[in-house]
Amino acid sequence: MTNQKKLLLIDGSSVAFRAFFALYNQIDRFRNNNGLHTNAIYGFHLMLDNLLERIQPTHVLVAFDAGKTTFRTEMFADYKAGRAKTPEEFREQLPYIREMLAARGIAYYDLAQYEADDIIGTLAKMAENTSEAFQITVVSGDKDLIQLTDENTVVEISKKGVAEFEAFTPDYLMEKMGITPAQFVDLKALMGDKSDNIPGVTKIGEKTGLKLLLEHGSLEGIYDHIDEMKKSKMKENLINDKEQAFLSKTLATIDTQSPIEIGLDDTAFKGPNLEKLLAFYDEMGFVHFKNALRGEAVPQDFDVAYVEPSQVTADHFSSEDFFYFEILGDNYHTEPIIGFAWGNEKQIYASTDTDLLKSEAFQAALSKAVNIYDFKRSKVLLSHLGIDLPTANFDARLAKYLLSTVEDNELSTIARLYTDLPLETDEVVYGKGAKRAIPEKEVLLSHLAKKVKVLQVAKPVMLEKLAEHGQSELLFDMELPLANVLAKMEMAGIKVDGQTLNEMAVENQAVIDKLTQDIYEMAGEEFNINSPKQLGVILFEKMGLPLEYTKKTKTGYSTAVDVLERLAPIAPIVAKILEYRQITKLQSTYVLGLQDYILEDGKIHTRYMQDLTQTGRLSSVDPNLQNIPVRLEQGRLIRKAFVPSTKDAVLLSSDYSQIELRVLAHISGDEHLIAAFKEGADIHTSTAMRVFGIEKPEDVTPNDRRNAKAVNFGIVYGISDFGLSNNLGISRKKAKEYIDTYFERYPGIKAYMDNVVREAKDKGYVSTLFHRRRELPDINSRNFNVRNFAERTAINSPIQGSAADILKIAMINLDKALVEGGYKTKMLLQVHDEIILEVPRDELLAMKALVKETMEDAVELAVPLIADENEGCTWYEAK
Repeated sequence: MTNQKKLLLIDGSSVAFRAFFALYNQIDRFRNNNGLHTNAIYGFHLMLDNLLERIQPTHVLVAFDAGKTTFRTEMFADYKAGRAKTPEEFREQLPYIREMLAARGIAYYDLAQYEADDIIGTLAKMAENTSEAFQITVVSGDKDLIQLTDENTVVEISKKGVAEFEAFTPDYLMEKMGITPAQFVDLKALMGDKSDNIPGVTKIGEKTGLKLLLEHGSLEGIYDHIDEMKKSKMKENLINDKEQAFLSKTLATIDTQSPIEIGLDDTAFKGPNLEKLLAFYDEMGFVHFKNALRGEAVPQDFDVAYVEPSQVTADHFSSEDFFYFEILGDNYHTEPIIGFAWGNEKQIYASTDTDLLKSEAFQAALSKAVNIYDFKRSKVLLSHLGIDLPTANFDARLAKYLLSTVEDNELSTIARLYTDLPLETDEVVYGKGAKRAIPEKEVLLSHLAKKVKVLQVAKPVMLEKLAEHGQSELLFDMELPLANVLAKMEMAGIKVDGQTLNEMAVENQAVIDKLTQDIYEMAGEEFNINSPKQLGVILFEKMGLPLEYTKKTKTGYSTAVDVLERLAPIAPIVAKILEYRQITKLQSTYVLGLQDYILEDGKIHTRYMQDLTQTGRLSSVDPNLQNIPVRLEQGRLIRKAFVPSTKDAVLLSSDYSQIELRVLAHISGDEHLIAAFKEGADIHTSTAMRVFGIEKPEDVTPNDRRNAKAVNFGIVYGISDFGLSNNLGISRKKAKEYIDTYFERYPGIKAYMDNVVREAKDKGYVSTLFHRRRELPDINSRNFNVRNFAERTAINSPIQGSAADILKIAMINLDKALVEGGYKTKMLLQVHDEIILEVPRDELLAMKALVKETMEDAVELAVPLIADENEGCTWYEAK
């Protein structure tokens, strides 16, 4: 129906409160020039934008509560009593929300003695009783309004951020809770409501209330059959609280015939008054909204100034400044050549003068929370000049990473995605590789200044999108504090004993020489073992190994690892070749390679990549200390070279036990997996018993446990029967039986996997427990293999990402505890689920308790988090 009338009814009091807290962590960043807090106004605006664009209403009304006294308080004086006092920062914004609505052409209304719910309920019924067939959408942060849903009315409840809503229809309510809209009121009458101080019936919660309504249909039906109930404490409570139950029902029921003095014609959506709205945006400082309204890009012209260090004063800085720093030379660890720029909408400065950075005025500006691009890198970089960068107000690189992991996080990408400003890539300006060079001063300073301009323009857009995604807390409470922790870890570094590595190199070379001779003897000739072409000829032509294990390419036979692993059981020479490859890799990459990264202080300062992985896990480079092979003893021995920086300290390693499986238990809600963890059972033994039909733990063999472990972790990564059969060396049929039985025994996990894939197909992304997103552009691909990989990724990413987020929270909390406690202990490394610290011996006892407590209390899951710690004089001993 092209002329369909659509009525949008918004619970203004509730939605404004949600908007206030959605951006509460940024409250100090949302102030206008007069000091007015604007986070609720801004968030409410974002919600409106989302709703108006999505619903396209012809009629809109925002209803507000008129005050604390209503007809309900006359019936029950304690109605809504005990609520916390409304924050003044929120209260001061309410008049301006109404002003914004008026400027946008949106009607608003309140009514003495009645709540916003009653106004909405009355207008909804009024619209249903007209001949104009309105489509009605009700929006609130309060679930009370769910009772209004019917065939004409959808009730959307705000869930997270400013753009995530849960839409209730009668069918969805029945699917979700098994009740009708009318029974929703009865349920509240039984349960009560702490937020509204509705009493309900003593000790009846949702589960019992739903059961009673399923059996008896309504509150009245329950009391009609009360005499037929068996004697119980519940029956006694129902009888004693009968009057209270019916009072609660009256309090919870929305009045759909309240004496409002407006009609549907008064809710017609008129559209904005441009003059008033532009003036309002100016008053609030909403530059982005203003530009969007006028259809304008932010002006690209701006002044770039160079100022002598001696001339710099506090007047050259403001609280709105963005700071940008980058290395222009090629030496990160000595005093580098730095290009930098800073400024605001009025003026941008750019320079390469490190004396300017060291000036008193500049350091004073940096001592405050700054707007920046890549805080961690900047903090480490400035530390080489003796400059401390304590904290960041906003980090554009991390914001971009959270908003989308599909593209890179470079400034030119930020410019393209979030501004209308053109910005050349660094490769265009500086060249790349061996041709990289510092351009002429004018070109360089202009490029640096353009970056600051991009950051200024992009910030409000990125903040808006973070709020829409419900990711503001993820940036400000997790990633920004973590960046500071990681920077301190990078600066601290970890001591590495070069002599130990030299001794290992000699030992490994002896092993390599022996393996080389063994391989030559078994092959009957000498050849280049590192040449795939020569190796292929030896194995498949001279020695005649089965060709079905390999495939022929243009360059010869494939001798990839998977080929060799299949051949190893039938060809002893192949087992030797695999061992040779492992040892030579260890020797070149780690035993010898690590020595290149030991600096003058005797330490390795690995760099943590905070914005690289799509799951949120950290990675390290220069060198990669998270990838030291530990399957071979020779690989584990490399950790012997990592030692404390003083003789009076030890290394303490603490890692989470089976954190991904614990997260799976929490996310899936599977009762059997949860029970096993709560009981402290060995999870792989428990799985072996359930999947392989073993009755007693003592009857589980080591092989059973190993197979169960492979199944457990295979399920986490969405493994196929083919993959499991390869891992366990069993038939695909047997592997499929294992997987099918696993899902039968753990139905909650199967339901989670089905649900998360279905949601990914609908949304195009999956989220962790903390709203970190992973986009899945291939989730609906027509190509089976591509789609299948995306589905497996959808299953694993919330698990792996949530586990990574939990470790980040633990690191942040631990760093805070170390600082507040005045400890000398330092965090040095993070490797997957493990944290390595350098601990003075006189702090060891306290630190073991503190680290364990901090890691285990990082978040509250449905199962306990367990952290295990060990100490030693080397990382090897600590692990």
